[in-house]
Amino acid sequence: MPRTQLQRMMFALLTVIITVHAYVFYSLYVVNGERLMSITGQSGVIKSIDAMGGVYMIGRNLPVWAVVLIEFILAYALEITVGSPLSFKLACKNFDPQKTHPVLFEAAIICATVGIMCPAMSFIAAFLYYPYYEGFNVITLLANWIKLVCYNFPFAFFSQLFFIQPAVRTIFKLAMNKTVKAKTIGEKVPA
Repeated sequence: MPRTQLQRMMFALLTVIITVHAYVFYSLYVVNGERLMSITGQSGVIKSIDAMGGVYMIGRNLPVWAVVLIEFILAYALEITVGSPLSFKLACKNFDPQKTHPVLFEAAIICATVGIMCPAMSFIAAFLYYPYYEGFNVITLLANWIKLVCYNFPFAFFSQLFFIQPAVRTIFKLAMNKTVKAKTIGEKVPA
């Protein structure tokens, strides 16, 4: 798995690209889809978002691509600065990487990452999607945060453990395999 800082950043980039798209889809379709359709009277979620003029975020309606971009930037920054380093330290506190089976150790890292990133990103989302048109109230923000953690945690845990991380690890291994083979043969590493 990732050994250098650049590899860690690339691994985090792959993870965040897949994860942000999955969570935006989950949030819009699964959690809020029926509500959006009932508000606008439309027959589909995309039609509802178009009828509303975008997704409500930061006190205004933004296009879906802007929502994905904002969440991507925030999630990537949080993953690199807090999520990855802290989850590895937490996994090492409970398991010795030299003596623990790699699958178990990777699962521990994934669980620690979900335990860190889900509440953190849910708090950011509670702030971004706060209904500012009603006025700001800290209690409402905290209630929205807890509600988002309750919605997001099961999805985050199961999707990361069983789908997203195995896919990212497979893609990463395939991409890094070419680099490792080229270095051992003495060829130039393809860009």
